[in-house]
Parts: sequence; C-alpha cells; structure tokens
Amino acid sequence: MVNKVTIDETVCKGCALCTVTCPKKILQLDASRLNAKAYHPAIMIAQEKCIACAMCATICPDSAITVEKEV
Repeated sequence: MVNKVTIDETVCKGCALCTVTCPKKILQLDASRLNAKAYHPAIMIAQEKCIACAMCATICPDSAITVEKEV
C-alpha cells in the first residue's frame, strides 16, 4: 500500500486550507468544476509525492480528507 489521500468532494467547501498547508504542494482546488454545494473541491495532483504527514486532514475544518500511510 502506498500513501493515499482521499477527499470527500461532497463535504469539501473549497476553503483551500489544505492546499496552503501541504508541504509538498500537491493539493489544489479544481477550478474546472463545482461539487453539489457549488464549491471548487480540492484534488490531489501528485499522489506519488504524498508523504502522509496528514497536515491536510488535520487542518480541514469539515473533515473531508482521509490520509492512509504506507504500511
């Protein structure tokens, strides 16, 4: 298993806190689409670079992010 970040786009409100907190800068808002709540959801752009620090999940005010660390 590799490090994996999962973002629940139905909960994400596009606040961008995860994008500024990520030390690898591999999260961004998807400006090309809106979720059901009319927000641009966060997306992972380079999963293989994730170090599973979980800073994104920790700062997310809506608990929309889950981080699984490589075993």
